[in-house]
Amino acid sequence: MPFIQTEMIRLNQSFHTSAEAIDAAGQVLEAAGCVSPAYVQAMHERQALSSVYIGNQVAIPHGTEEAKSAVQKTGISILQVPAGVDFGGQTAKLVIGIAGVDDEHLELLSQIAVICSDEDNVERLVQAKTKEEILSLFMEEVA
Repeated sequence: MPFIQTEMIRLNQSFHTSAEAIDAAGQVLEAAGCVSPAYVQAMHERQALSSVYIGNQVAIPHGTEEAKSAVQKTGISILQVPAGVDFGGQTAKLVIGIAGVDDEHLELLSQIAVICSDEDNVERLVQAKTKEEILSLFMEEVA
């Protein structure tokens, strides 16, 4: 998956609220030049519409359709949250922020969903000790 770089992976994060986790995921995307600040706000709007928690301890914050213009380039931020963070009554230990140019976000969502539908993969990602471990798991699953 070419949109994941080690500098966009954060290990051992801790958040009190889903809003903090969404901010952090968005800030990684923003710092990498993938999105403007307006996209981070749209990630919160998307969560308010319906939870971005997808199951298996994974949340995938992303912006609304109206925020497409705030995406400068496709990217993924991965936050490992070993203690978990509450997303509307569900605990997420992986928070994966995505931003896609055009329809690339749909491809990203489907690839992430395939990887994260396997509980063993999620557990490996949550337990990973290095950014490279996380990167290699995504690469081998998509290959």
